[in-house]
Amino acid sequence: MSERPQEKRPTTQATAGPFGGGGPGRGGFGLVEKPKDFGATMRSLLQYLKPFWTSFIVVLVFVVISNIFSIVGPKILGNVTNQVVSDYIKMQTFDRIASTLPSTAIRPTIDFDAIALLIELLLGLYLVSAIFNYIQYWIVSGVSQQITYNLRKDISGKINRLPLKYFDTRTYGEVLSRITNDVDTVSQTLNQSLSQIVGAIVSIIGILIMMISISWQMTIVALLIVPLSFVVIGLIIKRSQGYFKSQQATLGSLNGHIEEMYSGHTVMRVFGGAGRSVEKFASINTELYDSSWKSQFLSGLMFPIMTFIGNLGYVGVSVLGGYLAANGKLGIGDIQAFIQYTNSFSQPIIQTANIANILQSTTAAAERVFEFLAEEEESPEVAAPTVLSQVTGAVEFDNVVFGYEEGKNVINGFTASVRPGQRVAIVGPTGAGKTTMVNLLMRFYEVTSGSIKIDGVDIRQMKRADVRRLFGMVLQDTWLFNGTIKENLAYGKPDAPQNEIDAVAKAAHAEHFIHALPNGYEMVLNEEAGNISQGEKQLLTIGRAMLANPAMLILDEATSSVDTRTEVLIQEAMERFMYGKTSFVIAHRLSTIRNADLILVMKDGNIIEQGTHIELMARQGFYTDLYNSQFTASS
Repeated sequence: MSERPQEKRPTTQATAGPFGGGGPGRGGFGLVEKPKDFGATMRSLLQYLKPFWTSFIVVLVFVVISNIFSIVGPKILGNVTNQVVSDYIKMQTFDRIASTLPSTAIRPTIDFDAIALLIELLLGLYLVSAIFNYIQYWIVSGVSQQITYNLRKDISGKINRLPLKYFDTRTYGEVLSRITNDVDTVSQTLNQSLSQIVGAIVSIIGILIMMISISWQMTIVALLIVPLSFVVIGLIIKRSQGYFKSQQATLGSLNGHIEEMYSGHTVMRVFGGAGRSVEKFASINTELYDSSWKSQFLSGLMFPIMTFIGNLGYVGVSVLGGYLAANGKLGIGDIQAFIQYTNSFSQPIIQTANIANILQSTTAAAERVFEFLAEEEESPEVAAPTVLSQVTGAVEFDNVVFGYEEGKNVINGFTASVRPGQRVAIVGPTGAGKTTMVNLLMRFYEVTSGSIKIDGVDIRQMKRADVRRLFGMVLQDTWLFNGTIKENLAYGKPDAPQNEIDAVAKAAHAEHFIHALPNGYEMVLNEEAGNISQGEKQLLTIGRAMLANPAMLILDEATSSVDTRTEVLIQEAMERFMYGKTSFVIAHRLSTIRNADLILVMKDGNIIEQGTHIELMARQGFYTDLYNSQFTASS
C-alpha cells in the first residue's frame, strides 16, 4: 500500500499557574491551545448538553445559593465581633461611671444569647452551603460522566464506520488521543470548571457588594491592588511563556531520543553509538535544565510577589479602617469582615481567568473530537443487501480502477477471473498494488470504477461485514491482543470447544510451545505479546485463521518469521487447510508460490502477465526476470 501523509496535530502546552505554582500540567495563565472555531465547537458541545438542561439549571441555582450563603458568613462573623465589642464598651463605661449611678443600676454583660443566635445562624448557613455544594457536585459528576459516556459511545461507533483511508492518514496515537485525552479533558471541565466559573462570578459580585456595603472608601483602596496584581502577572507570564514553551519542546525531544535509543538499543550498541547517544542526551538534558529552572523560578516568584502586593492592600485597608473606626464610622467587626472579603476577592478573579484558559484548551479538545465525529464515513450499505447462502469462491475482477487520491490511480483496469478453489498468487515489485487489491477485495476501500464479484454478486451489493466474514487473513505483521492464548486462537470463533482449539494448535504446529509455556492455553499474552517470539505469534495467527474456517483465504507471506523446518511443516498444514478454498497469496519470495494455480504479475497497478509458474517462466518475460533476480541476489 502506498505511503499516506501523516497529519500532525498541535499538542497542548503546559502552563505556569501564577497562584498555583508553575510547571507543566498545572493550570494557569500560561500557554494554552486555542480552538480554530470556538463558536462552532461550543454549539456542537451544547447539543450534547441539551438533554441535561434541567440538571444544569438546578446545579446553577445550587451554586448561586451556596456561594451567597458563604459570602454572608464574614458579615455575620463581623456582627459577632461588633456585638462583643459593643457589650464590652458598655461594661467599661458602666464601671467608669458606676459611682454616679444609683445602687439599683444593673451592670451590663456580654449578650451571649445574641452571639449564640448569630453563631447558630452562621453554622446553619455554612451547613446549607455545604449541602448545596455536595448536591451540585453529585449532579454535575453524574451528568458529566453521562456526556463522556455518550461521546465515547459515538466515537466508538464512528470508528467502525470510518474508511481505512482515515487510519492510513493518521497516526494511531492521534486516534487514541481523541478517545482518551480529549474526551477526558472535556469531561473534567464539565465536572469542575462550569460550576466553578458560575461560583466565581457570583463570588466576585457578592463580595464586591458586601465590601461596598461595609465601606465604599475601603473598597476603593482594596480594588487598587487588582490592576497592579494583573500587571505583575502579565510581566511574569510574558517572560516565563518562552521558557515553558522551550521546556515542553525540549522535553519532547528528550523523550523521543530515549524512546528511540531504547527501542534500537541493540543496533546502537552494535554500531558503537553509545557514546554519541549519551553525548546527545547530555546536550538535550542541559537545554532542558536551563529552560526548566528559568520557567520554574519565574513562576515561583508569583507567590511572594502577589503576597507582597496583597499585604500592601491589607495595610491600606487596616489604616483606613482604623481611621474610620476611630471616628465612629465603622465597627471593629466590620474591619474584620472587610479584611476577610479582601482576602477572598482576588481568588475568584484569578479562578475566572484560569478557567477561561481551561475553557480554551477544553474547546480545542472538543473541537478535535467533533472533527473526528464529522469525518467522512464509508458509503452507506445497500438497502437490500445480498447474502450468499453457499459460497463456492469464484472471484472476478472486472476492469477495476482505483486511486487513493482523485486523479491519481494506482490500479488501472485490473481484470482477472478466479475459479472456485484456485490458489492465486499476486506478485510484483514494491508499490505494484498487491496489497491495494486485497484491500479492495475486502472492501476496506471502494473501487473508483469497475467491479469485484464473488460468486457473481458485486461485493458492493453485500454488507461489508458479510464480505469480510468470507475471508480468513494471515498477515506478515502479526496481531495478538492482551488476553490468553486460548482467547487469541478463538478470536474468530469465540464459542469454539477445546477439542477444536487443540486440533488447530496441533495443525499449526503451535501445540508444543503452548504446552511449554506457564499455564499453557491460559497464559496471558502481555502488551504486544512480548512474552513469546515473533515466530510463535505467527503460528498462533495461522491457528486462529484455521479455527475460523472461512470460505476463502488471504495470506501475506504467512511463514516469514518461522524457521525453515517449521516452515515446511506449516506449508504442509496450510496445504491441507487451503484445499478446496479459494486463496489469495501475496508473495514476496517467489519460490513459495511455484505450485499456485494462477499467478498474477502486477506492475504499476496493472496485470502485465498471468498464468502458472511453468507458463510464465516459458515466456521469458517480467516474471522470469523477477524470479531469477531473487536467486541471483541470494547467491
